[in-house]
Amino acid sequence: MSKFSPLRIAAWICVAALGATGWAVLALSRGEKISAIWVVAAAVGSYLIAQRFYARFLARKVLRTDDSRATPAERHDDGVDFHPTDRRVLFGHHFAAIAGAGPLVGPVLAAQMGYLPGTIWIVVGVIFAGAVQDMVVLFFSMRRDGKSLGQIARDEIGRVGGIAALIAVFAIMIIILAVLALIVVQSLAESAWGTFSIAMTIPIAFFMGVYLRWLRPGRITEVSLIGVALLLLAIVSGRWVAEAPWGDAFVLSPKTLVVCLVVYGFVASVLPVWMLLAPRDYLSTFMKVGTIILLAVGVLMANPDLAADPLTHFAREGNGPVFAGSLFPFAFITIACGALSGFHALISSGTTPKMIEKEGQVPLIGYGSMLMESFVAIMALVAACVIDPGLYYAMNAPAGVLGDSLQSASQAVQGFGFHISPDQLRSMADAVGEESLVARTGGAPTLAVGMAVILAKAFGSDGMMSFWYHFAIMFEALFILTAVDAATRVGRFMLQDTFGNFLPRFRDKEWKPGIWITSALVVLAWGYFLWVGVTDPLGGINQLFPLFGTANQLLASIALTICTTLLIKSGRLKWAWVTGAPLAWALAVTMTASWQKVFSSDPAVGFFAQRAKYQDALADGKVLAPAKSLSDMETVVHNSTVTGTLSAVFAALTIVIFLACARVCVKALRNGGSLPTHEDAYVESRLTAPSGMFPTAEERRVTREGEREDALVGAGTGSATGDGSGSGGAP
Repeated sequence: MSKFSPLRIAAWICVAALGATGWAVLALSRGEKISAIWVVAAAVGSYLIAQRFYARFLARKVLRTDDSRATPAERHDDGVDFHPTDRRVLFGHHFAAIAGAGPLVGPVLAAQMGYLPGTIWIVVGVIFAGAVQDMVVLFFSMRRDGKSLGQIARDEIGRVGGIAALIAVFAIMIIILAVLALIVVQSLAESAWGTFSIAMTIPIAFFMGVYLRWLRPGRITEVSLIGVALLLLAIVSGRWVAEAPWGDAFVLSPKTLVVCLVVYGFVASVLPVWMLLAPRDYLSTFMKVGTIILLAVGVLMANPDLAADPLTHFAREGNGPVFAGSLFPFAFITIACGALSGFHALISSGTTPKMIEKEGQVPLIGYGSMLMESFVAIMALVAACVIDPGLYYAMNAPAGVLGDSLQSASQAVQGFGFHISPDQLRSMADAVGEESLVARTGGAPTLAVGMAVILAKAFGSDGMMSFWYHFAIMFEALFILTAVDAATRVGRFMLQDTFGNFLPRFRDKEWKPGIWITSALVVLAWGYFLWVGVTDPLGGINQLFPLFGTANQLLASIALTICTTLLIKSGRLKWAWVTGAPLAWALAVTMTASWQKVFSSDPAVGFFAQRAKYQDALADGKVLAPAKSLSDMETVVHNSTVTGTLSAVFAALTIVIFLACARVCVKALRNGGSLPTHEDAYVESRLTAPSGMFPTAEERRVTREGEREDALVGAGTGSATGDGSGSGGAP
């Protein structure tokens, strides 16, 4: 057969050799500088092999996907939530929805441990854990009418475990959404360029939706070219707007941006998916993927050396200035979405299963999108590791440690074991157009500086540093915002499912009051925490971000637990290791981290230890950094109490869900290896659509035949992102 031709075998041998060479260089280098190209080579070679072989194994052997079976998008096509969507557009939507702050910020912060731990976990973790979770959750949700993860748990593991899952999943999601939105606000505040360019993606998305729905149904390539051209125009014109006299109209305060985000989240949740959400996410993916590819090409052209050590002393001692804690478990918690993310399970059981055309597209959309996000994380790690370590720690250490001057920051960095002079700090800030880069914590500014260094060296002079830096800041905001709107819609689905257990009318997806009520509740929930973060500099990121990593990984543990249970219930015991192995690792990491965050006596690690430290100082009338007043001290005490309590509650709920699932698994084994499930009844599909990004010759033939049949029976009324028949194959 052609798929085993000598040419293809030779090509895959070359891919394997590329990845193996990259890993060999990283493993065998001892003390000498190595090029960042080898990190990229190791990752790309591994990703290609995983997508071609492991994803196909999962689809054919473990899940047994069936293209003759109608998906929820085909069975319940209502033009609002359920809608057969061209695989290319859906890939863009799914990738844009799952790719939030994690793959950009997490690897940058984890660079404190060195480049080697992060590289290994990002690549190995995504192949055997993160992409597996996304793909399996998508499959099981698709087989259950596109139900949310919490509702699947409620149906499959019983009342107690199901209620615990509904509560845990929704609460964790609200925290994650608030953190994502807060980073967007921080990136766009007082930036006319970024605000204008991102605002313009909304009318462009409306145009694309109408174009595909009514004007030129099915013309994906055509509308893509138009959309990309308009997007590039919006990006370039954003700089003109910022420099224009009337550009101040787009300079928005953080409070104003909060209101704008809440309103946008509500509108994106209630409008038909084809009108705004899907085309905007698809459009955003061009910029996301394009920028990351541009950065990868920049690495190849600039060939920068990795300035960071493979493994730092902070990884061994656990006393790093960026975040406290040892390599295990906190490096894995910090990297988060680049390797494994529970947030992705919400999208895989939210919008995507209601839009996918064929079961055969699950490997491309579920597994492939996660590999793309992991590549984003690899490039973010590279960007952080090619800049001078002294600059890295000067940007990411807290202000209370660095002091309020360039001289004090330089001295503090020397105390970490690195060197950077005040003049060097001033020079770099001038180069990127910032007043100061000291204590620019959070990871996003560091990524922007790293990208600017690479791209300026590859495509221009140092005089382009400011342009690339501000371009990167805008890219980060756009990158994260698409996760906010999609997750808000997912939250609405979750509330509709939950309320439907008590008030069946909420399960009616066409009941407008139910859509409006649940959407409003979701945006108000995360909007409240976002407002707290914006109005109180101590109560925002300090309260929410420490929860983000642990809660996100706990959610992944919940998703993998439910997936393992469903594999066993459905008679797939011999394949339960596929999700069971990453589940064991995720539980070990999250439970260790939760225990330390709740019970550690070190104030730099434990939330309650931190609370006790600040409470004692407050009782004595003392003010400790980062607080600047007694009122700030009270805020720190309150925040520590809240974060500590929520960490304990989330961990306890995860344990309850795990025990409930274990009970169901034991019952299945005693019943001969399976139990009845709530999988939908088989309905034969009438749609034709390719499985991969590029259709095979056979798929092209079947698609053409399907189009001719549709034309004969008068079908093909137009679809959100295809031609209504689901073919979508021929532009």
